[in-house]
Amino acid sequence: MNRNPSEVTAVYWLYAKRTTTDYPKHTKDSGKWLIFSNNNNIDLLWMKIKKATENGLLGRFSKVATAKPNSNAPNQDMKVICVYTYDYKDIYDVFKIRTELRKLGIVQAIPYKTDSNTLKGKYAVKGNKRISTYYE
Repeated sequence: MNRNPSEVTAVYWLYAKRTTTDYPKHTKDSGKWLIFSNNNNIDLLWMKIKKATENGLLGRFSKVATAKPNSNAPNQDMKVICVYTYDYKDIYDVFKIRTELRKLGIVQAIPYKTDSNTLKGKYAVKGNKRISTYYE
């Protein structure tokens, strides 16, 4: 189903999954690129990333924050799209995905955060600093 994240209030996230070619399963060292966008642009940006994920250009899956308020969001006027990689130590894969994001028009610097930092509850809104493994 193609729903606009700006219109969804029942759940926190919408997901896109790779439908072509294999991609390694997540490891204990998985992580994600974090693309922040204002609410006015999130639907169009999500359409691009969702399509690229499904077509095998990005990692195994991606997700986007919806209009449902989230206490981990530092600014309710901004939403985040997470583009996952299976292992932050596979620098070739991590930066290949970053290159694909640039081709989609995401040229500003964006942070890469490990899932282990997320599981530890490390968020900028909670005062954590320097939690990005990469910033490209």
